[in-house]
Amino acid sequence: MPSSNHSLDVVIPVYNEEVDLEPSIARLQAFLRENCPCQWRIVVADNASNDKTPEIAKELAGRWPEVSYLRLPQKGRGRALRRAWLQSQADVVCYMDVDLSTDLKHLMPLVEPLLAGTKQVATGSRLMPNSEVIDRPPLREFTSRVYNVLIWLMFPGRTFVDAQCGFKAATRQAVHKLAPQIKDNEWFFDTELLLRAEAAGYQIHQVPVRWVDDPATTVNVIDTAWKDIKGLFRVRFGG
Repeated sequence: MPSSNHSLDVVIPVYNEEVDLEPSIARLQAFLRENCPCQWRIVVADNASNDKTPEIAKELAGRWPEVSYLRLPQKGRGRALRRAWLQSQADVVCYMDVDLSTDLKHLMPLVEPLLAGTKQVATGSRLMPNSEVIDRPPLREFTSRVYNVLIWLMFPGRTFVDAQCGFKAATRQAVHKLAPQIKDNEWFFDTELLLRAEAAGYQIHQVPVRWVDDPATTVNVIDTAWKDIKGLFRVRFGG
């Protein structure tokens, strides 16, 4: 079990999230204060927002000492995660999407084996038997399942069942080994992290999650899927 001697950084990558940012950070902070026994910090990793996100994030960091703000001048969720994770001094780093689609009750089960030193990399899964997915559009569900089948065909030894779930964690040691190998700066970062981790011999801890889809998401499903497929071919055949 984690103790006060352990430390955890929860990274929230954001791009133009002026609406969701403050209520989500307030909710996450309240949860961590109540449920996390170790030292913790929330890092808002802003990748080139051009709305009021920077001002809101700075205000939150000034209001709450457990919240910090990191600004990157270039877009890219993967780029923001890599920078925040590599700069962290915490024993374990994790990330979740700002809409908090994953139920926060899964956070401690995700990170506890890493804080205890029994696992190095962890991911949430919406496709395990005990997972629960709510309000996900059929197109997103279909493309996600097809994509994970494609991973299974191209990487038959892989053990993880949901590459794209926005809910992942790694120890500081694993981050410093894996992050420099990850070339993608966008959404394929998640898949590449897991593929590089298994190639390095890490056993991936998987947690079934309750996931409520965000209807306001601006992610382009087809464009993202195509970039992810190109990423798979890069990793499999030459990257």
